[in-house]
Amino acid sequence: MNLTYKRATVEDINILVETRIEVLRAANKLCSDTDMSEVKRQSYSYYQKALCDGSHIAYLIFNDSCCIGAGGVSFFQVMPTYHNPSGNKAYIMNVYTNPKYRRKGIAYKTLDMLVKDSKSKGISSISLEATDMGRPLYEKYGFVKMNNEMELPE
Repeated sequence: MNLTYKRATVEDINILVETRIEVLRAANKLCSDTDMSEVKRQSYSYYQKALCDGSHIAYLIFNDSCCIGAGGVSFFQVMPTYHNPSGNKAYIMNVYTNPKYRRKGIAYKTLDMLVKDSKSKGISSISLEATDMGRPLYEKYGFVKMNNEMELPE
């Protein structure tokens, strides 16, 4: 394998959007004919803004010229708290490796890069949502299950 980890730029938006759709299809167990056109459109707009203003960092992983993985982190701010006086937070998402390349440390290295980028910005409040498949990776890295958050369903 000839792996390259590339920090994504606006020139990579099309690859990022396609990877995002692939991740969403896998995570939500969607069939290939599910209409994702609105998600694609919104994802494109999101990446266009967020990559430029620094509120999102993404990595693409290539084996030679073929994109085989990705990962991203979004940065945002909430009200300051005792445990997070700045209110700055990082949310890791879209960590994905093509099934043919799994179990080779690619997602772990991508996760490590995203965590290090977050910490270099002074952010210590880092969270993510884990699929059943991804949970062992995140636990191995040191992430723990949160018990205090709640969500209002649609």
